[in-house]
Amino acid sequence: MTAPDETREREREAGTGKFDEAKEQPRGAGEGSGALELHTPGEVSERDPGAVATAREETLPEEAAPAPGGGGGDEERGGDEGGSPPQAGGRRRRPLRTSLIVAAAIAVVAAAGVATTGVFGDDGSATAGDAPAGPPKTATVERTTLTRTETVDGSLGYGDATAVQAPAAGKAGAGIITWVPGDGDTVKRGGTAYRIAEQKVPLLYGSTPFYRPLTPGTEGKDVEMLEKNLSALGFTGFTVDDTYDAATAAAVRDWQDDLGRPETGTVQPSDAVVAPGARRVAEVKATAGAPANGPVLTWTGTERTVTVDLDVQFEDLVDQGTKATVTLPDDSTVQAEVTDVGTPTTPSQDDGSGGSGAGGRSGGDDKPTLPVELKVKDQKGLGRYQAAAVEVSLKAETRKDVLVVPVNALVAQQGGGYAVQVVAADGEVTTRKVKAGMFADSMVEVSGAGIGDGTVVGVPK
Repeated sequence: MTAPDETREREREAGTGKFDEAKEQPRGAGEGSGALELHTPGEVSERDPGAVATAREETLPEEAAPAPGGGGGDEERGGDEGGSPPQAGGRRRRPLRTSLIVAAAIAVVAAAGVATTGVFGDDGSATAGDAPAGPPKTATVERTTLTRTETVDGSLGYGDATAVQAPAAGKAGAGIITWVPGDGDTVKRGGTAYRIAEQKVPLLYGSTPFYRPLTPGTEGKDVEMLEKNLSALGFTGFTVDDTYDAATAAAVRDWQDDLGRPETGTVQPSDAVVAPGARRVAEVKATAGAPANGPVLTWTGTERTVTVDLDVQFEDLVDQGTKATVTLPDDSTVQAEVTDVGTPTTPSQDDGSGGSGAGGRSGGDDKPTLPVELKVKDQKGLGRYQAAAVEVSLKAETRKDVLVVPVNALVAQQGGGYAVQVVAADGEVTTRKVKAGMFADSMVEVSGAGIGDGTVVGVPK
């Protein structure tokens, strides 16, 4: 037995109290590294490294030590100097690293609890009792006339082109075309549509083409049409009516003289071309020197119009004189008026291969449409567009003297229906149910208790 062991044995036997019988540990061992052991010269300490680690833990700052009542006293540091396991019922002290992790986890959970209860507002300073903020925007209920429109696709252009057919040749050399206008040229009343054998074929305005020779004694609408044109061209000496008399024949001879034709006083069907008004040449079909045995050219009106193949479900929206708004590709608008409404037609779906569905048409896209033509009075408003895809807005329904709010002011309610947020002068916000009526142009008709002209409502989005 070494000297220190003998000393401890004597102290135990003497009962000096310097040794704790229950723990078999010297007093002061829990006070850190200040305790010293006695060794004989040359003796090497056999103290277990675990004991050294325990001693290091015991020298940590007080804030890292276990809290009172947590079982962190001498019993937790138990074990003899040889590093034996703690006695029964004792617990080994947790390392500092584990304690810090547990503390951090507790802090995270506490922060999550604060966020869940809503203690902090958007700026971090609000409390759970703060009232919610009002709507980001407001609008005023207005009393006005609300108009719903239907927007359909249309085409801007000069309208459908019609063909100008040359008369059949009568004698050798008489059926040779000697002059034609150019594409885009405009032909007006009395102007030359083309020449055959160097004889001018003029344009006259009307709705009925010449279909018979006009001679003294002939009566009818075609006679009246001829006399109206002669009068418009400056010829006089006759009365404009439906009777072709001697005075009419005299005016015709003067007209023929101006054209360089033989002065017969009789008008043949091939002597003039009839059209509703001035014409713009769309495409020349024949060339000078070719025989006049087919179409010479196609032409259109001189004013740009808008055509629509209208779905038949909107047939009740159009009639002669119906007003419409046309939106051009550059988003500018012009006003238009319906001038012609055709009859419903179903486009053929024949693809040229001979195949077709039942009834000679393929199914799927053969919906009937209604051809509609609209006149644009402000031709300058169309700019330089010669042909373009446009949008046509037709009036579908009008409600007069109704209360309206922006559509975004409506708040959908559980179970159906709508409400609005009414904002009082003091900023108080209340929710009131409303009945929604017609929707048009991002506005909606509303009615309900407490809703009137000038009521301020919230626009939550």
